[in-house]
Amino acid sequence: MKIGTRTYGAAAAVLSLVLCLPGAAAGAEAKKAPMPLSAYELYQLYRDKTWTWGAGGGRFMDEGRRFVAWTNDGGKQWVAEGRWAVDDLGQMCMRATWTNEEGPARVSTCFGHRKIGRVIYQKRQPDGNWYIFRHASARAGDEYLKLVPADTVSANADAYRQKLMARR
Repeated sequence: MKIGTRTYGAAAAVLSLVLCLPGAAAGAEAKKAPMPLSAYELYQLYRDKTWTWGAGGGRFMDEGRRFVAWTNDGGKQWVAEGRWAVDDLGQMCMRATWTNEEGPARVSTCFGHRKIGRVIYQKRQPDGNWYIFRHASARAGDEYLKLVPADTVSANADAYRQKLMARR
């Protein structure tokens, strides 16, 4: 697991977004500068949602900004517990302790969010590439559609946590 929490200056982030966003040079939207999502916008986007992943997911709980995740990749399970945070620079971070049979590991993962008009772009910080997270009108394939209200994580996380505790 990779730990990444580097923060970039606003000017550099805006410049890199302008240079890297697909389609940013065409149409009326090109005249608008990319703007970071506010902490409030990010809070509304993630609170009480589960980000479903191919082999599990992460739950962003409103109460206490608690973050719980569970994955099962090829039979290797992980469970995570921690907190999630947002800021007015368009960043959402998950800071959690991921645990499996081999032990725990502290991990901080952050995603940057920018918008041009009603289109939201996202990239994993610090070295990811910008991609469309949500089109102005959500489309099939938008990562945004993987944020669902149902808690599909907590029961699996609790069960795996109990299994780990029984082995100790």
